[in-house]
Amino acid sequence: MDCISGWCRSKRRLLGSTAIVTGCNTGIGKETAADLYARGARVIMACRDTNKAEAAKTDIENEIDKTEIRGVLVVEKLDVSSLKSVREFVSKMLETESQIHILINNAGVMMCPESKTEDGFETHIGTNHFGHALLTLLLLPRMIKSAPSRVVFVSSKLHQSHKLDLDDLNFEKSEYNANVAYCRSKAANVLFAKALDMKLKEQNIKYVTTYSLHPGVIKTDISRHFDKTVARGATWAFNNAGLFLKSPKCGAQTSIYCAVDEACSVESGLYYSDCEVKRPSKQCQDEEFAIKFWDKTIESLNLKNYNAFGDSDPPKDLLA
Repeated sequence: MDCISGWCRSKRRLLGSTAIVTGCNTGIGKETAADLYARGARVIMACRDTNKAEAAKTDIENEIDKTEIRGVLVVEKLDVSSLKSVREFVSKMLETESQIHILINNAGVMMCPESKTEDGFETHIGTNHFGHALLTLLLLPRMIKSAPSRVVFVSSKLHQSHKLDLDDLNFEKSEYNANVAYCRSKAANVLFAKALDMKLKEQNIKYVTTYSLHPGVIKTDISRHFDKTVARGATWAFNNAGLFLKSPKCGAQTSIYCAVDEACSVESGLYYSDCEVKRPSKQCQDEEFAIKFWDKTIESLNLKNYNAFGDSDPPKDLLA
């Protein structure tokens, strides 16, 4: 698939820029962090397992050609399935990073067995959406000050398969289905990126842009739960699909494109695949529904009294 897929062709350097990439100790997250590092950025590798992240950091530093000035890789602890971990991470970022120019919400889970996060959310929506939504909203004032800045949400084409149900985000009214849960969480990524763009424009905030994307079908360890939730042998079958799978390097290209390419610098709130704008599901094009989902997110995260679009960093009580 690599030879017929879209690739980011931008040669843009990122000297002086700070980027945060979640879940980047492996797969497309690691390739994304490596690319930004190669461009000269200070890259915060925000990962749940810091030992694996340190190993990935060493790999990247050893593999990237050093004929040009490279950036800096910094490993920090972040578990996006835990709102407490998100707040602790943000607190540290606001202490150590005077500017944040790029946020790539990449970490996620896929088709895992039924479970809930420590905050009571169904695991997919809690990890793939609510954790990243809180991270984005708490970092947003700093990113507004750092503009131009970009917020990227890694979604999936599978967001088109199942509509998001605002009245049953946690499968409390219906039987749990791992595939449905995953697809809905990816729809949440597209909707939140769209709603955030709408809110930024409503507040007349310029040069902060948002993106959601489908990276492609990629051979990574995200399929590790398939044997339990899809069918026995599904993990092996997925990872041996041969020509139908992208490499992680190829799969990272649309994330990189949305984060750095000059061609999309004035675009915002759109959905991409293979480094091109694509049309998302009908539900994810619905602006009214996007705002309803935004309101539901704010309510679920207890952020009704927080102004993410102001000049001030979040109050200390939100980071405790």
